[in-house]
Amino acid sequence: MTHTLLVSDLHLAPERPQITDQFLRFVSNTAPRAAALYILGDLFEYWVGDDDIKDPLNGAASSALAALADGGTPVFLMRGNRDVLLGADFAMRCRATLLDDPVLVDLHGTPTLLTHGDALCTDDVDYQRFRSYARDPDNQAKFLAQPLAARREQMLGLRAQSEASKQQKTEAIMDVAPAAVEELLRKHGYPRLIHGHTHRPARHLHTVDGHACERWVLNDWYETGGCLRCDAAGCSVVRT
Repeated sequence: MTHTLLVSDLHLAPERPQITDQFLRFVSNTAPRAAALYILGDLFEYWVGDDDIKDPLNGAASSALAALADGGTPVFLMRGNRDVLLGADFAMRCRATLLDDPVLVDLHGTPTLLTHGDALCTDDVDYQRFRSYARDPDNQAKFLAQPLAARREQMLGLRAQSEASKQQKTEAIMDVAPAAVEELLRKHGYPRLIHGHTHRPARHLHTVDGHACERWVLNDWYETGGCLRCDAAGCSVVRT
């Protein structure tokens, strides 16, 4: 049966080579049997710009995805909060289609809304403020105008600040807000919803205006891999 695979929050980083190896095996051995592969954000732990082409990790990931696409499995790539600066040049190297966030697609007959998920965490006011700042085109242009080494240093500093900030927040604040989820489902016609970001993998059922809506949260790859497999019969979690 034809199926599609979806992943997110791989957070590939040089200090976690075992996860990179697992991702490369997944792309080489598992993904080619799928009709398509969707990566819903945070492929990388951080991204300083598409011009960071000499980085070995970036090169390995883009080469693997390009080989997958060249072999006949389309690759769809969405930006996350960690790799918000990922752009058209990198997508081109991957032979991937860069997706808007959110995007409504047809997955084997079921309307499905795909999003990274961070926009749904509306109770985290500080994060939403930073999200708006990080996605502002002028702010991105100023950052990308700096030398590569300076960008990397700043990004590592921002990551450290973010991790420290999380320690001061409750789990509930960093999760999606039910009202935000319901509003998104309502806006797009009550589809199935698939997202990542929260690192709380689960299947949820929402009733919105009398419509039953399924929501899948993808797992992260900090400890081990995993993906969501969707076909005409529905979706299921697959460990890699």
